[in-house]
Amino acid sequence: MLPFHAAAFESAAGRLAQLPAPGAPEIAFSGRSNVGKSSLINKVLNRKSLARVSATPGKTVTINFYSMPGARLVDLPGYGYARSSQSEKARWSNLVEGYFGAGRPLRLVAQLIDMRHPPTADDLGMLDYLLQTGAPFCIVLTKCDKLKKTQRIQRRASLQEDLAFCGQVPIVEFSAVKGDGVEELRRLLSEAAEAE
Repeated sequence: MLPFHAAAFESAAGRLAQLPAPGAPEIAFSGRSNVGKSSLINKVLNRKSLARVSATPGKTVTINFYSMPGARLVDLPGYGYARSSQSEKARWSNLVEGYFGAGRPLRLVAQLIDMRHPPTADDLGMLDYLLQTGAPFCIVLTKCDKLKKTQRIQRRASLQEDLAFCGQVPIVEFSAVKGDGVEELRRLLSEAAEAE
């Protein structure tokens, strides 16, 4: 198992030229703005505020790198924030596509989707992009604690239909508040980083 508690902020890249040199296996986190990405990263790392949680969605406009022995975690900027300008969306697209196209040692993408809602067009577009590029990924359904038990069962069934086109990818139900799915996600990330 990776030593998640030993993670430290390494660098932030707002342009492709600022990406750190490839090294350790990389695990990226992708999702729309306000899906709970920073909260998830902090929970997985067992840290309060290593990844900055913003009250305003769309604040992460850089690719943030966190290093630890055996792996590097990569926090991709959130997509789909309605108030972002066209130029900002284009910059996001160039940055993220540039990251994926840079031949980095990417072992897994954790694609976050809010369990309370159907996947957005942006979510589906990102999943389609991951399938097209052949990047290995898992799906993490965030904010599952905000659903009652029966709602959770209903949403699980709907999402299995919505996400059927992804094939047999691991799906983890996650709560940064109650800790659901934390150990399962840590195991998936560790296995991906440690695979030859």
